[in-house]
Amino acid sequence: MKRLTLFLLLFFIYNLSGGQEWQHDGGGQCAHRKQQMKLSPGSSDRSANSPRHSFDVLNYSLDLDLYHNYTDPYPHNFNAQNKVTFRVDTALTEIRLNADQTSLQINGVGLAGSTFEHLPDTLVIVLDREYQPGEIAEVSIDYEHLNVPDQAFYVDAGNVFTDCEPEGARRWFPCWDKPSDKATLNLRAKVPANVKLGSNGRLADSLTIADTTWYTWISRDPIATYIMVLTSRLNYNLDIVYWEKPSPSTDTLPIRFYYNPGENPSRIKNMIVPISDFYYSMFGDHPFEKDGFATVTRQFSWGGMENQSLTTLCQGCWNDELLVAHEYAHQWFGDMITCATWADIWLNEGFASYFEAEWMGKQNGTAAYKSRIQYYANYYLSSNPGWAISNPEWALNTPPSNVLFNYAITYAKGASVMHMFRYVAGDSLFYHTLYEYANDTAEFRYKSATILDFMDKVNEATAQDFDWFFNQWIFEPNHPVYRNTYNFNQKAGESWEVFFRANQIQTNTVFFRMPLEIKINFTDGSDTLLRVMNDVNEQDFYFSFNKEPQSLTFDPDNQIILKNASTVVGGKVSKVRNFAITVHPNPAKERTLLSFYAGSTGVYTYTLVDLAGNIIKSGQKTITAAGEYTIEIPTGEYPAGMYIVTLSNGEVNEYSKFSVIH
Repeated sequence: MKRLTLFLLLFFIYNLSGGQEWQHDGGGQCAHRKQQMKLSPGSSDRSANSPRHSFDVLNYSLDLDLYHNYTDPYPHNFNAQNKVTFRVDTALTEIRLNADQTSLQINGVGLAGSTFEHLPDTLVIVLDREYQPGEIAEVSIDYEHLNVPDQAFYVDAGNVFTDCEPEGARRWFPCWDKPSDKATLNLRAKVPANVKLGSNGRLADSLTIADTTWYTWISRDPIATYIMVLTSRLNYNLDIVYWEKPSPSTDTLPIRFYYNPGENPSRIKNMIVPISDFYYSMFGDHPFEKDGFATVTRQFSWGGMENQSLTTLCQGCWNDELLVAHEYAHQWFGDMITCATWADIWLNEGFASYFEAEWMGKQNGTAAYKSRIQYYANYYLSSNPGWAISNPEWALNTPPSNVLFNYAITYAKGASVMHMFRYVAGDSLFYHTLYEYANDTAEFRYKSATILDFMDKVNEATAQDFDWFFNQWIFEPNHPVYRNTYNFNQKAGESWEVFFRANQIQTNTVFFRMPLEIKINFTDGSDTLLRVMNDVNEQDFYFSFNKEPQSLTFDPDNQIILKNASTVVGGKVSKVRNFAITVHPNPAKERTLLSFYAGSTGVYTYTLVDLAGNIIKSGQKTITAAGEYTIEIPTGEYPAGMYIVTLSNGEVNEYSKFSVIH
């Protein structure tokens, strides 16, 4: 099922622009924080997938002596050992790990490790023999973290914590530091007895002897290195809320809240059970054996970081529900299913930002959801730097953080694309797809994914091909600019024709194929909403009615949220229309007849769709001579409701709306 990227896109580096509204939402704070992270020297020329990695890390076992980091003068140095368990994928006599030479000093290797060489960003470990594919081996690494600040391992007046995205883990322990290689983690840390320390997974042990405590955290579930974490401080406050999983399960999930003296986490503690129920209803069971949130110091400026099963929050941020909604959604999308490369970051940040809006809608209604989506769209449209959401080049060369975590693109546009996919697919298929994706244990759960993998899952879950949608919105830059025209023309008696031309004029990107909604208001006070597929530019649509139209509105509910558009009265096109259609009876019960006059020979194609845009039936009729024709459409098997039938001769499309009653 996994697909490789087969094409490259142009990539334009552009600085972050726009105002500071990001301070008031979860994704914005997340983006701001992650833009502060710097890549290690040499990190941009390595890739998870190219060249093919020669081994797969199964487990990291870290033993850290942090005892002296909590007392004045609060040094950054510590001694440690890392035991790396790995499976061999290609016959090898050495392994290469990432280890930032400015932060780490390697003192020795053991077990299957024989000798080593420490390069600026890489630790080369020569093995004691040649290992063959399928073998499992272990190397031990004795090392120390130097007394230097490195924007990954933080020490601040009794606080010690880590923050790694995108590639900072290599600054505090040797590892294969790419998101595709997930491994389990055992972390043992020695700290003073008055320190509380949290990490990934479950607390297996905390042993206190005199003035010293040894914490042991074990994660049963694989973790990407950038979301491996330790968070600790002197005199941390700790509360635990137990979420009871919905019936029929009787399990509970402990959710730990570490907070600084003087802080009050009550608002998020009260929120966590309802949002857990809400996400459970959409994605299924929480993926991990515990979860938690921890506020740290002002060195962690703005926002949060979705470390697996222990999210880091900014100091005093316990009232920010949108921030927590964003980071908590990451436990499913980002942590349980992790972007395979940095070119796939939309699977993390676009999803989490979208579910901020879903949570707002759950709390405050549909208008709040739409307001949030409109906020994303407005931010993108005013601050668009002009590159695509995903550039395959980023899988090979990690871009600067202010590109990778650009709020307008990765977060705001990313969430807006999720909203538009919901519009195109319909609510039922949209939520079904998300659930199937999150619960696919064979391909995705506890694994990594590319955007193309997700697209394959969408097509499988929906039994439709949505590649066209994602190719244009994810892999192409910018957005459509519509300059539409329409006209009303009275025909014989009370018969009226509506002409509408869909036209895109952008020159900085591709044509965007999308279903369009058109609302027509009539002089009698009624209105009708039509949905048609716009699959070529300068596409003409004709509609016939037995009452007088008064006005036409393009995309009245702003479903295509990322666009600029104007629609004005314009002249009719010069194409020769050589057929017109009627549907009778209307309303229909068991059947209806599509009648038309064909003025030319050829193949006429008809398509029946419901108002959600789903194709109900399609067929063809070959015309060998001009004349009157009918096509019988059985309607007894269709649900009651409104339908649109399209007839096309390859040059002109004719549309008619009719209802089915039972």
